[in-house]
Amino acid sequence: MASNGKYVTLTDSNFQDEVLKEPDLPILVDFWATWCAPCRVIAPAIEELARDFEGRAKIAKLDVDDNPQVAMQFGIRSIPTLLFFKDGRVVDQLIGPEGRVLECGIVQGSGSDALDGEREHCDGANHHE
Repeated sequence: MASNGKYVTLTDSNFQDEVLKEPDLPILVDFWATWCAPCRVIAPAIEELARDFEGRAKIAKLDVDDNPQVAMQFGIRSIPTLLFFKDGRVVDQLIGPEGRVLECGIVQGSGSDALDGEREHCDGANHHE
């Protein structure tokens, strides 16, 4: 598993194994590019989530310029776009979100009992764009 810090660095070649075939953990995939200013703005929040949810969720990043096949497969037209996966399926999506909304998206989209204690902080949070 390629990683940078505690998040997983995805590519066109490892996306299927790291995301679509992951049976246990909810996954947040950040579709981004180096030239994208809003992507750089949310990068620290993504890295913090990777640390905070280590072992309970997989946080991953995919550079759309270097890996266009996956971006096209999921119809990514604006970045940053965050897709939430569970059991190989997209269960939620955020476009250009910030801060606490990211964490609530992971918690609410996870379907995981391991994150139940976090749900009380997210009740009523609107995490759809």
